[in-house]
Amino acid sequence: MLIYAHRGASRDFPEMTEAAYLGAIEQGADGFECDLRLTRDEVPVLWHNASMLERAGNAGLIAELNFNEVQQRYPQILTLDDFLDIATSHKKGILIETKHPVLSGNRVEEILAVKLKDRKILSSIDVSVMSFSWNAIEKMRRLNKEIPTTFLLHEHTPTFQAKFSSASTLGPAISLIREKPEIIRKFHQWGKSVNVWTVDQGTDIELCKELGVDILITNTPAHARTFL
Repeated sequence: MLIYAHRGASRDFPEMTEAAYLGAIEQGADGFECDLRLTRDEVPVLWHNASMLERAGNAGLIAELNFNEVQQRYPQILTLDDFLDIATSHKKGILIETKHPVLSGNRVEEILAVKLKDRKILSSIDVSVMSFSWNAIEKMRRLNKEIPTTFLLHEHTPTFQAKFSSASTLGPAISLIREKPEIIRKFHQWGKSVNVWTVDQGTDIELCKELGVDILITNTPAHARTFL
């Protein structure tokens, strides 16, 4: 079971910053997870919510601000290129979640696919593009079938969507695994690998290890590492 740092070592550092990802390396993470959005001038940046309010104390929307405006409000912001630089230089796998719904539709997938190809990322580190959006996953498949994808599962995601998604990996929440631990075996029987989010409690880490989860996504990579 591999340990991937959810937004970096986000318990100990500001999420999705250089400090968070370098901290994750120090804490023994095998890879990184991040969220991806586009600014108004189509710069892909690492950001979770549509608004800047929670992290930056500013009510502006990422999609309505150009990159310079975003950077002025939050100087620690990482671009996709920054993130890829950190991951490739340290040989860490990456999980990139494209956020939806957004006004720009699937433009974020289009830009991401080009970036991964132009920088030859797939030949240097492990990559998976993730989304809760069925359409986003299938869009990535059409853009470049060589890019691995992970279909993230909501509590009420229909079984047929999970089974017949083109994604090679499924991403259930730890709450679903607690409720239905047998589902991991079912996913593996379908030929899917399994990435579980977001796992911080020791009992949940032990459960994922016992069930044969492929990637454990955690805010606390150092804590998770003690169980392996």
